[in-house]
Amino acid sequence: MKKLLKYYKPYIPALILLIAVLLGRALSELALPTYMAKIINDGIINNDMDYIKTTGIYMLLIALAACVFSVISSYISAKIAAKTSKQIRRDLFYRVTDFSNNEMEKFGAASLITRETNDVQTIQQTSALIMRIAFFAPILGIGAVIKALQTSTKLSYTIGISLIAVFILMVFVFVVVTPKFKLIQAKLDQLNLLVGERLNGLLVIRAFNKEKYEEKRFDDTNEELRKINVFVNKAMSFMFPALMLVMNLTSVLIVYSGAKNIDAGNLMIGDMLAFLQYAVQVIMAFLFITMIFIMFPRAAVSANRISAVLETESTITNKKDTKKLVSPKGKLEMKNVHFSYQHAKECVLEDINFTANPGEFTAIIGSTGSGKSTLLNLIPRFYDTSKGEVLIDGVNIKDLSQKELRDTIGYIPQKALLFSGDIKSNLEYGKENPTDEEIQNALDISQSTEFVSTLPDTIHTAVSQGGTSVSGGQKQRLSIARALIKHPKILLFDDSFSALDFKTDQKLRQSLKDNVKDTTFIIVSQRINTIIDANKILVMDHGYIVGTGTHAELMKSNDVYREIAFSQLSEDELSQYAGKEQTNG
Repeated sequence: MKKLLKYYKPYIPALILLIAVLLGRALSELALPTYMAKIINDGIINNDMDYIKTTGIYMLLIALAACVFSVISSYISAKIAAKTSKQIRRDLFYRVTDFSNNEMEKFGAASLITRETNDVQTIQQTSALIMRIAFFAPILGIGAVIKALQTSTKLSYTIGISLIAVFILMVFVFVVVTPKFKLIQAKLDQLNLLVGERLNGLLVIRAFNKEKYEEKRFDDTNEELRKINVFVNKAMSFMFPALMLVMNLTSVLIVYSGAKNIDAGNLMIGDMLAFLQYAVQVIMAFLFITMIFIMFPRAAVSANRISAVLETESTITNKKDTKKLVSPKGKLEMKNVHFSYQHAKECVLEDINFTANPGEFTAIIGSTGSGKSTLLNLIPRFYDTSKGEVLIDGVNIKDLSQKELRDTIGYIPQKALLFSGDIKSNLEYGKENPTDEEIQNALDISQSTEFVSTLPDTIHTAVSQGGTSVSGGQKQRLSIARALIKHPKILLFDDSFSALDFKTDQKLRQSLKDNVKDTTFIIVSQRINTIIDANKILVMDHGYIVGTGTHAELMKSNDVYREIAFSQLSEDELSQYAGKEQTNG
């Protein structure tokens, strides 16, 4: 919780004003019982109507002042809470945006969403309440005790008894209820994860008739959350009636003891009623403090979860003195590269060495889990190498700023992703305010022009979240267009042709060769057809490069490549390609 206090520092003047307003409110409320006692003792008993009217007007003015102070304090506290929450949300979003894949895997998307929304909202609501109560309750409670003692010392023991009872209830809440708040947040994370999986995998769930299974998973988690919430609510339901019981019993005790003192001539009726009101104010002050004890632990859990994100530094950072690429060419080299995931014992990639030159297609192929995509993710520094170097034009990419590095690279991910908006806004992710000619050129090369031109609003056609309004192949082509519009020196294709038919695949690759020259192309693919005419093919197996060469060379010398090739194409198809290669030669 302490970690978040820095967000309130800019509002110290407002907090001082808030304390002054709350002090005014407390003093106003503390003055009312005294005036009421005066009306009874000096006005009603003496039948002095003028005194009653004058004192009554004072009471109305004081009550009005207390109301105004209450409204102002609510406004100030709500404004401070809203502004600090906005800043916390902003910093959380920026920090998560800066996370590498390691940090994303550590927290998980569902948990980060809960922290960004539910946890920040809890902090906002609690801080607004605490700012009002934390300053107001002590002033009211201490002031009421002093006023009560000034009114009658003979009845003071009643307040002591009530405070002991309230303290016992507060300890009960702190010990029994507080641990449950952490469980509630954890279950909310789990529930968000299940909802996200359900929404993203809805088609798969339906295809396998697993609706009931998923419903049971959700219901089980939902039921666990319900039980915890019910327990907390039961505890709270017990808490407030118990406090009211203490208050009512205290009132009865004061009236009983006060009546005896009045009968003995030691106390006036007005003073007894004023003491009764002060006793209620003391109990109400402790009731407010109890509310802080109830809400603070939950807010503390949320604050710790938020702080955990804010305090987590990305494992991938820029050096203090970064280098720049002067007239970048796009030559890419990997030298003795090794990589292992955090806390993993074994390397995923070992002893990776290759060079990819501008104007050439370098392809990477291998079985599932061989490390192809991991290797590609090292180039834009989504992960950092555990050992070895990745060089662009002879400069280690760790010596470049991440912006400089990624400005040089066009990346098309394995799972094509479009953002909500329209086609044009998605293309502008590659370059801000591109010309119509640049947009059209990117659409032409990526083979997107034909289907975009048939859409109702062409490039202004709305795209739903995740790009679900277009097909998988169309998403891949638009993702490629988005990268092309950037004019990068290195283009990374992470199995980005998988949803394309063979004809479109071939036309797209030929279009890239003809129109995007002097660019280094690195293509990860599972399909032989996609990489068969690459200038250089890297064959990967269990994290190693086990073969390098053209298709023809690897067919002669590499068993792993031959096995992949024959699993996808017949001997006739392979021999036909070999014949074409000889003719072209």
